[in-house]
Amino acid sequence: MKYLLIIFTVLFCAPMVIAQKDMDNKRVVDSLYREDQFYLGITYNLLSKKPSGVSQNEFSSGLHFGVIRDIPINKDRNKAIGVGLGLSFNAYNQNLLISEDNNVTTFSVLNSDDVEYSKNKFYTYIVEMPIQFRWRTSSASEYSFWRIYTGFKAGYVFSNGTKFLGNPSDVKLTNSDAFNKLQYGLTFSAGYNTWNFYLYYGLNDMFENAEISGEGLDMSAIKVGLMFYIL
Repeated sequence: MKYLLIIFTVLFCAPMVIAQKDMDNKRVVDSLYREDQFYLGITYNLLSKKPSGVSQNEFSSGLHFGVIRDIPINKDRNKAIGVGLGLSFNAYNQNLLISEDNNVTTFSVLNSDDVEYSKNKFYTYIVEMPIQFRWRTSSASEYSFWRIYTGFKAGYVFSNGTKFLGNPSDVKLTNSDAFNKLQYGLTFSAGYNTWNFYLYYGLNDMFENAEISGEGLDMSAIKVGLMFYIL
C-alpha cells in the first residue's frame, strides 16, 4: 500500500508540476508595455557661480519623489518620452546670510572670525515636472535593464525659508520674495535596474534681482546623487 501511494503521488503530481512550469514559461507578454514609474531621488546639492567668499559647509541634501508617465515612440518600445509630476525638497548649508532690513532682503557673506554661528542655510520646496527622452534595453518580459534618461525639469518654488543660528541673534525668514519662483534645468540619469546615477544642472538663477556687495548674485543649483525608479 505504501508503494502504491508513492507511485500514485508521482504519477498524479508530476504532470501538475510540469504543467505549472509550462505556464510560467508561457507567461502572458504585454506587447504594449510601458515603463510607468515612481521615482525617488537623494542628492547632494551644490551651488554654482558662487560670489567671492561664499562657500558651502556640512551636507546640503535634496529629496525628490514623484511619478512619470511613459510614452513609447518606437515599435520595440525601448525608446520613449517620459512626462512626470513630483515634489522636491532642497537644503543648502553655506555662509551666505539672507536677512531683511526695512522689508528689503539683503545678502552678506559670513566670516567665522567675526561672527559666531552654528547653522546658516536656506531651503526650498518645489513642485516639479520632469520631461525625459528615455532609452533602455527593456522588453515586454525583461524587468531588469540598462537605461539612459536625459531631459529637462521645470519647477515652481511654492515655499522657501532661511535659518541663521548665531550671534547677535537668530534670523529666520519664510517665503522670501528674493527666491526665484521658477527654476529649471537639464537632467541626466543612467544605471541598471533600480539604481541610477542622477545629475541636475540648473539653467537659471536661484534668486531674483539679488545683489551682494553691488554685484549680481547669479548662483544656480547643481544636484548629484542617486535616483531610484520603481514600477
